Amino acid sequence: MAGAYQALLNLTSPVAGAPPFRSRKHTFTTPHLSFSGNRSFGATRSNSLLPRELRSVTRTLVIRNSANPAQEFQGNDGPNQPPQVFASTFLASAKPLLNFVGSNFLPLALISGVTLGLINPSLGCLAHKYHVAKFSTCGIFLISGLTLRSEEVGAAVAAWPVGLYGLASILLLTPLFSKIILLIHLQPQEFVTGLALFCCMPTTLSSGVALTRLAGGNSALALAMTVLSSLLGILIVPFSISKLIAGGVGASLPADQLFRSLILTLLTPLIFGKALRESFKGVADFCDNNRKLLSCVNAILLSLVPWIQVSRSRSLLLMVKLEVFLVAVVMGAVLHLTLLGFNALSIQILCGISGGNKSIFANKENSSALLLVASQKTLPVLVAVVDQLGGSFGESGLLVLPCVAAHLNQIIMDSFFVSFWNKKKQSLGDNKSA
Repeated sequence: MAGAYQALLNLTSPVAGAPPFRSRKHTFTTPHLSFSGNRSFGATRSNSLLPRELRSVTRTLVIRNSANPAQEFQGNDGPNQPPQVFASTFLASAKPLLNFVGSNFLPLALISGVTLGLINPSLGCLAHKYHVAKFSTCGIFLISGLTLRSEEVGAAVAAWPVGLYGLASILLLTPLFSKIILLIHLQPQEFVTGLALFCCMPTTLSSGVALTRLAGGNSALALAMTVLSSLLGILIVPFSISKLIAGGVGASLPADQLFRSLILTLLTPLIFGKALRESFKGVADFCDNNRKLLSCVNAILLSLVPWIQVSRSRSLLLMVKLEVFLVAVVMGAVLHLTLLGFNALSIQILCGISGGNKSIFANKENSSALLLVASQKTLPVLVAVVDQLGGSFGESGLLVLPCVAAHLNQIIMDSFFVSFWNKKKQSLGDNKSA
């Protein structure tokens, strides 16, 4: 026993000139053994009491290197990891998921809205009853005004040829595709007629602007094309429907009502937001420093529209044969891809005849705004048109249903395109910095 005791003293004696062994919470000194930390072992012990104390200790003590603060005094119970280390480990493991959600926030929000509308339509119908979609559109244009810099307005004015072609594409050229759609035979025929009517509509009221802003495009140009095409569409859409679809049969629109609605939901919040930005420097600084946050708010507001539309159409959707509805969905997706291809080809042609790479159409910000805004069609105006037609072209619900699917298709598809463009720009930036 005396030999074992002497050997233990030799092991625990420090090297001459070396500091005592330390851990973050526990300090040991020799030849007298003292403990300081969470566990209390009493005061300093004499060497003569050490064997008795060792016999009373029933667990093995492990001392880790104090250079790592994550390492703690442990027993056979296992590691006692501090909360700070656990939180950092959790965040490190969740970082890929958070990056994925951040880079694909808009499509995920839209898909979530559609899913919620299919699972529980009562909430979406209640939101429609209280005009939540109009408030969401007002919110999007309010944010657009708050984040609209004066130099962006100047860039939109400088890009007036791009905006002029955009208006022509939205109101005059893309409606011609309705003639091709009417050649398709599908039962119920209202699906085909509804998509043909959809071609004659102005651009989307909010999603084109929101997507242009997320893509880093000329958002002021997108705003101008959206507002002007919506206001001019009140005059041009009835003419397009009459000549291209109805075969000369007159079609009317509630012009006064639509005009007032567009003024209230588009122009008023846009001007109000811009006035707030110019009047208070703190508002401008906040908006400029929190553009990513405002983009997420934009995406959430935008997802409310498909949520409400799907909730309203769910009962009618269940009445239609699944294979027929899937054909209509595919037709809507093909229509949007066709419009994207048509406008992309038109941009290339216009670049070729107006200066090549120096053309104003070759500017990436202008071309992305034109491509996104001119290739989308609005659903609320279509619903107003169908209501005024009074069953002239068939059952109103069946006319609107494929357009709801086409509206969702174009927003979700373009959101994925925007995410892809942003990732591509980020990778190019990383390569340049490297």
